[in-house]
Amino acid sequence: MAAKQSLKMLLTLALALLFGFSLQGNARPRSARSPQADAKRVRVSANEIGGVVNGAKGPEAGVWVIAETSDLPTKFRRIVVTDEQGRFLVPDLPKASYKVWVRGYGLVDSSPVDAGLGKNLTLAVAPAPDAKTAAKVYPANYWLSLLKIPPQSDFSAVPAAGSRPPNITSQEGWISQAKSGCQTCHQLGDRATREIGPELGKFDSAADAWNRRVKSGQMGPNMSSGMNMFGRDKGVAMYADWSERIAAGEVPAEAPPRPQGMERNVVLTEWEWGGATDWTHFSASTDKRNPTINAYGPVFGTAMGSGSAAMVDPKNNTASLLKMPTFEDEDKGIAHYIPVMSGFEPSPYWGDQLIWKSVANPHNLMMDAKGRLWMGSSLRPNKDQPPFCQDGANNPYAKTYPLDRSSRQLQFYDFKAEKWSQVNTCFSVHHFHFAEDADSTLFMDGNAGFIGWLNTRALEETGNQEKAQGWCPAYADVDGDGKFDPKVDKLIPNTYDSSVNPVDGSVWFAVDSFPGMIVRVERGAHPPETCRTEIFKPPVAWGKVGGAEGFTPHGIDPDRNGVEWVALGGSGHVASFDRRKCKEPPSNRIASGEQCLEGWTLYQTPGPTFKGTGVSAEFMYSTFVDQFDIMGLGKDTPMATGSGSDSILILDPKTSKWIVMRVPYPLGFYSRGLDGRIDDPKAGWKGRGLWAAYGTIPNWHIEGGKGTKPLVVHFQLRPNPLAN
Repeated sequence: MAAKQSLKMLLTLALALLFGFSLQGNARPRSARSPQADAKRVRVSANEIGGVVNGAKGPEAGVWVIAETSDLPTKFRRIVVTDEQGRFLVPDLPKASYKVWVRGYGLVDSSPVDAGLGKNLTLAVAPAPDAKTAAKVYPANYWLSLLKIPPQSDFSAVPAAGSRPPNITSQEGWISQAKSGCQTCHQLGDRATREIGPELGKFDSAADAWNRRVKSGQMGPNMSSGMNMFGRDKGVAMYADWSERIAAGEVPAEAPPRPQGMERNVVLTEWEWGGATDWTHFSASTDKRNPTINAYGPVFGTAMGSGSAAMVDPKNNTASLLKMPTFEDEDKGIAHYIPVMSGFEPSPYWGDQLIWKSVANPHNLMMDAKGRLWMGSSLRPNKDQPPFCQDGANNPYAKTYPLDRSSRQLQFYDFKAEKWSQVNTCFSVHHFHFAEDADSTLFMDGNAGFIGWLNTRALEETGNQEKAQGWCPAYADVDGDGKFDPKVDKLIPNTYDSSVNPVDGSVWFAVDSFPGMIVRVERGAHPPETCRTEIFKPPVAWGKVGGAEGFTPHGIDPDRNGVEWVALGGSGHVASFDRRKCKEPPSNRIASGEQCLEGWTLYQTPGPTFKGTGVSAEFMYSTFVDQFDIMGLGKDTPMATGSGSDSILILDPKTSKWIVMRVPYPLGFYSRGLDGRIDDPKAGWKGRGLWAAYGTIPNWHIEGGKGTKPLVVHFQLRPNPLAN
């Protein structure tokens, strides 16, 4: 009898194991209930590292496995996500010895283990012992959501008579300043900002510490000015209260979700580039109009600290700097961000050292169809304008709108000739994009109320820099006479990010003030006389879209249908604006921009909101529309840089659902833009991907602190978490 019962139990156990169910009849997969999972289930090739991650209750799904090495010419990491059974596969690793470890929400980082290629690992992780420990690796916006925003009742609709700036009259305006006022330079909510470290000094109160903090370093005058926008005492009190509550143990009310679905298919590759004080503002890998240009070639970024182009060769895993020439000697000091304003205090990281002294001051960069690298940089002192730019010149553009200074000009590098060439522009060069026209026109915003352009074909054919460039003001034609009159017409300040519409060739800008606006400029047949501007204010204070308000545009990019996609950094929406939906023809006379409400559609980004407001704590610096299906998600897929959430946010407009491609290590991923390249259209997921730079100004805010170098990140999306 005992033998029969034993045989019956063995048969029952075998059937349970065969079908993956527990003996209690629970239909949960065995892999999710087993206390340990076996790494041998993952097939690992000679250039891979794979295995399984086990926690206290079994396999850990949706956690990151990080493989990093210093054996290569520059520090290298590849990061993947575990599948539903805790399995992982880190593919296509260059030959080196690696440290491999695990990070995941709700866990304590695992201890790194040494691993060579071809290894099959079983990695153990432990749960975080408390909420405070768990929250150490949360994205910055989760911590920022603890900021106490003043209630609506604290604001009056109309400023008091005789009042002076700050002039914030709404809760939305306050939120916009609280988010974009700091986060145009760096994250707010990361450890470096939410905590008050001893390196800052000793203070009687958190308010005193914050008042001193925002005066620190070369950017101190800018930060201090930003604090003044609240009314200094009120702003300091808000941030001091935030830090005090966090120091007392307060943590975010909600935890970020672990990667789900397609988010587990993400493969991240990171390379260090530039120096510890270089601000790598943006990256460029290809011609945006044709993402197959420069296939498998080097990727570039602006290295402001050293006045260079940072360069990574992803094939050889090397990093270098390409020095930029100027018309002026480096020692003559025409560099930006030198503290000439009052209120500068020593940096807690760098003391009195001036870490940004580069004359070139590079900012943005793009590649053209010939694979040449174009960069905006300072070639000369601001006032040393060519005579044809200025008042009294016999130049049609100078007659309409003379320019007496420009802060950045333009240069490009020809790799075949190994030569830099300079273009001495009349207008300041900030962000720029190539048009899809026969002249390969390069359009630029100067962040000063006008657009500039360079006919690159004419420049190549004639070498005449005056004839190749032009500009016109972006303005509302208030009196309707078809001409710009600075005494009557309204010049649009702060023309920020730019884009060129592929359907009609119009140029669009985002104006990143509150409430902000987006601006459309059409040159017409005979610029500058025929330049026309249309202004569109986002839906706040004059209308709502789907019951929501959106404000503070901070990036703009079109799809192939001519729809403009906008990052509304203040309200935390990604928005589309379709001019074709306007019920009335847009007017260039409406200076307020309150027209075509029906053109807007708002999509709320994922993540926490400020308590009592319903407004997202997320800040997006820019948008990127994947016009050519680089990521395999379909043409015209809109994306935004989750500058507060360590992520790239990908939207499916049909479902309003998001894919969050998170960068878990080092914490502090803050990207100002995206660039996508197709290296080989026949190579599947391995032949394509997005590129983004860690675009924060203070690299010492990144996890690792002072000495941490900036990074460039390659995002790829494979068909499943174990694809190789």
